[in-house]
Amino acid sequence: MKIYFKILLIFLIFSVSLFSDDKPSVGLDEKLGNQLPLELVFTDEYGKPVQLKSLIDKPSILVLVYYRCPGICSPLLSGVSLMTERLDLTAGKDYNIITVSFNPKEDYITASGKKLNYFDNMQKKINPDAWRFLTGDSASIAALTDAVGFRYEKQGDDYIHSAFITVVSPSGKIARYLYGVEFLPLDVKLALAEASEGKTGPTIAKIVRLCYSYDPEGRRYVLNITRIAGGGILLVLLGFVFILTLKRKRKKPYSDSFNKNSLNGKGNQK
Repeated sequence: MKIYFKILLIFLIFSVSLFSDDKPSVGLDEKLGNQLPLELVFTDEYGKPVQLKSLIDKPSILVLVYYRCPGICSPLLSGVSLMTERLDLTAGKDYNIITVSFNPKEDYITASGKKLNYFDNMQKKINPDAWRFLTGDSASIAALTDAVGFRYEKQGDDYIHSAFITVVSPSGKIARYLYGVEFLPLDVKLALAEASEGKTGPTIAKIVRLCYSYDPEGRRYVLNITRIAGGGILLVLLGFVFILTLKRKRKKPYSDSFNKNSLNGKGNQK
């Protein structure tokens, strides 16, 4: 029996050390079903205050970036623009897009210029009110990013962060996260459909993140070889414990039968 306890102990220690990482400063903690603070007030691209609640009156896509980002923000916004053109839904009618800068130093003039740049390059024209570009103060930004589960880190004048979009329901509840800078129209359409019904769906990234970890320097997700190898070792340990348990169960009936025969005087007789 001691060997079983030793194996189980090793298994538990290894599992804890493998999967209980210290939370990095950069990343995303999925908060499916969480309610966004719709009472927050931001500044729109026209320099006017706007409450988040007034913009989320249908399934909406929330995009967190900062407009002067030298890294993945521009590819992310380009991906959203391309997705909007390819999607067989009408922005402003079937869904809204809300882009919010998480840099409190950016103002509505920067937001307006960024919006104009993307709208001018879009072949499929949409209603300007269908895709809004907002800025805000540090308190409002912190409340929104915390509700989404978005963690980023300031480095000099720039920020280290990951790329994703958040699909929310008309009531402001988080329904789905989609990762990366390019989005398949079918994935977005499905997420919007779920959001419109108030459903929340598990993101495949929850499983993928067991195999990938975010690289702040490269600003991308990279394959975590250590975690994959560790997972394989855990499977081997589980298989080993299962085989030993199975063998023990097979030997037990014979042992019980032998003991009963011995008690009844039916053991070896000369």
